[in-house]
Amino acid sequence: MKKLLKILGLAFILVLAVAGVCFAADAPPDPTKAYITLGILGVAAILFFTEIVPLPVTAMLVPVALSIFKIVDAKAAFSNFGNVWVVIFMAMFIVGEATFVTGFADKVGKATVKLAGGSETRLLVLSVAVIGILSAFLSNTGTTVVAIPMIIGMCTTAGIRPSKILMPVAFASSLGGTITLVGTPPNGIINSMLQKMGPAGIEPFAFFEFAKFGVPLLAMGVLFYATIGRKLLPDTMAECTIEEQAEKPKRPEKMWWALGIFIFVVAAMATKFLPLVTAAMLGACLIVMTGCMTMKEAFKAIDWTTIFLFAGMLSMSTAMSKSGAASMIATSVVSHVSDPYMLLAVCCGLTAIITNFMSNTATAALMAPLAIPIAVQGGISPLPLAMGIAMSASACFLTPVATPPNTIVLGPGNYNFMHYVKAGWPLQIITFIMCVTIIPMIWPF
Repeated sequence: MKKLLKILGLAFILVLAVAGVCFAADAPPDPTKAYITLGILGVAAILFFTEIVPLPVTAMLVPVALSIFKIVDAKAAFSNFGNVWVVIFMAMFIVGEATFVTGFADKVGKATVKLAGGSETRLLVLSVAVIGILSAFLSNTGTTVVAIPMIIGMCTTAGIRPSKILMPVAFASSLGGTITLVGTPPNGIINSMLQKMGPAGIEPFAFFEFAKFGVPLLAMGVLFYATIGRKLLPDTMAECTIEEQAEKPKRPEKMWWALGIFIFVVAAMATKFLPLVTAAMLGACLIVMTGCMTMKEAFKAIDWTTIFLFAGMLSMSTAMSKSGAASMIATSVVSHVSDPYMLLAVCCGLTAIITNFMSNTATAALMAPLAIPIAVQGGISPLPLAMGIAMSASACFLTPVATPPNTIVLGPGNYNFMHYVKAGWPLQIITFIMCVTIIPMIWPF
């Protein structure tokens, strides 16, 4: 089966090459380009879902296909590698990683373990709360990796099953990422596409504006697993040999430099003392200049899968607009679903379902170019739909592949697929209800 899927993936690439010859000349203005754009979007979704080819390769095939079919010219198709949000995420990967390399994140984790004492509930609440807050500013994946060995050590000492703590920690890291602009890639994608596709007068979300919904969402997650949700968590025997594999801080003497730079960058972004991209890149440069990280470590800290997904899929927003596909879909959807709350429910539900089986970065990049024109065409603000997609793309709890943190705790917690379904479905529904009811109160239609 895998061989067949790979053959189909290669066949798709070949079709693109052959089609390039057929479309050597510009087509007359008709719906053809819109249908082609939607076809490319559909094939990309299938490739993302099946992972026949690596995710970054699929993302790069999108601008390749758009260029071959002359939906957008080659320069425009690949120009998004210079997008300010791509630069911001690259820089923040470096700034965030420095807190791990120098040991600050490790100290925060140990302090949490100490405060928890021997209480399972207290350890659960403190772990979930602290990981959620750290994930608002740091890599969700890195935060989860650092937390695992410390939590397992505490569980072993206190006689608590790690499976009772690790899954909520993974979920909290995803919820925490919804609090700030740089907390998770979908937030940056949404802001970038609002800039490119939103109507005049609509400003993208500010750095901490996501917190208006993200903080209540994280608080609900903490409350849920401290009470009812705790009873749904699996009780399995986990391997206690996990990564004590987590590397020890390499440069603890540079911790205060890293912390100071991190605080400066966040403060500059929050107060708009400097443009976001300027603050982020200055912070990354200072991290290397002060010796917190070497250049080699800085390059290694960047999650290139995220960067390629982000830059590659941004070309789709240009194509959806230029080809008329966005307008065509918007008109069709609006004619069938006119109620704004129903539009929001459809966007949030579909995003959550797709993300549970596919990269949340890719899902946000697929959904945003569809939702924003729908809002514009329907005469409503795109902000609630955009926020709903951003939140739904990060808050996914039904499968181990929904988010990287979910995957990371799979082995250490000795979980299986159904453990995620059983422990995650109530929070998934709660998140959906909160999105549909609370988001319009904060960002009216």
